[in-house]
Amino acid sequence: MEQLFKSILEQDRAPIVVCDMESTVVYMNPSAIARYKRDLTGRSIKACHPAAANARIDQVLEWFKKSRENNIVYTFRNDEENKDVYMVALRDSDGALIGYYEKHEYRNRETAKLYDI
Repeated sequence: MEQLFKSILEQDRAPIVVCDMESTVVYMNPSAIARYKRDLTGRSIKACHPAAANARIDQVLEWFKKSRENNIVYTFRNDEENKDVYMVALRDSDGALIGYYEKHEYRNRETAKLYDI
């Protein structure tokens, strides 16, 4: 089952960056590595952000901790790339917060032809 989930992440065209509770990057999919032009696995995500953004990360983590219902926050709009960025809580089977990930949602209409195989 783990291989299936990893394959889903690796095939996604949107960048996915997964962090633990200490904001250490534990996984970046190939799209994220290409987008950020480096693999940050093992490093703090906070080293890549200004102080104001790090304060927001901490604020969101505290909000995630307050309730199992607090699971996704809209964090950034990139008009140039026509995308929205979210922070999403990751929880274990008991609902305890174990980390978070950065989710990119592109708003451009797909240009590929239907079933163009």
